[in-house]
Amino acid sequence: MKGEWGKVFQLFWSFFKIGPVTFGGGYAMIPLIEKEVVQKKHWVKSEDLTDVFAIAGTIPGAIAVNAATFIGHRIAGIRGAVAATIGTLLPTFMIVLVLCGVLSTFQNNPYVESAFFGIRAATVALIVYAGIKIARTSLLDKAHLLWQLL
Repeated sequence: MKGEWGKVFQLFWSFFKIGPVTFGGGYAMIPLIEKEVVQKKHWVKSEDLTDVFAIAGTIPGAIAVNAATFIGHRIAGIRGAVAATIGTLLPTFMIVLVLCGVLSTFQNNPYVESAFFGIRAATVALIVYAGIKIARTSLLDKAHLLWQLL
C-alpha cells in the first residue's frame, strides 16, 4: 500500500496489534509502542517519544490512547490520528465485549482466576520496564538526577 491511505492503514494495524495490552492499562503499552514506532517503523525518535508520553500523560484520557492519537496525527494528519486511536481502542472493546458474555459462566473457575493472576503479574512487569526506559531517556546526568529528586 502506498500513499497516505497506506500509512493510515499501517498506523491502524500497528496500534491494533498493541491494543490488547490495554488490559493492563495505558502504561503497560509504552514498551510496545516504543518498539513499534521507534524500532520497527522508525516513525518517531526515542527522545521524541519520551516527550510524546510526557505530554500524553498531562492531558485527560489514557496515556496510550493519547500517545497513539498524537503519533497518528504526526505521521498522517487527522486520518492518522483517527486510525491510530481506533486501532488502540477496538481490540480492547472487542475483548471486553466477549469477556462480558463468557466470564459470567466461568466466574468461579480456578483456571480463569489463575489466568487473570498471571495477567496482573505481566502487567506490573511491563509498567516497571516502561518506567526504566523513560527514566533512561529523561535523566541526562547525575546533576540532572539530583535536581529531579529535589
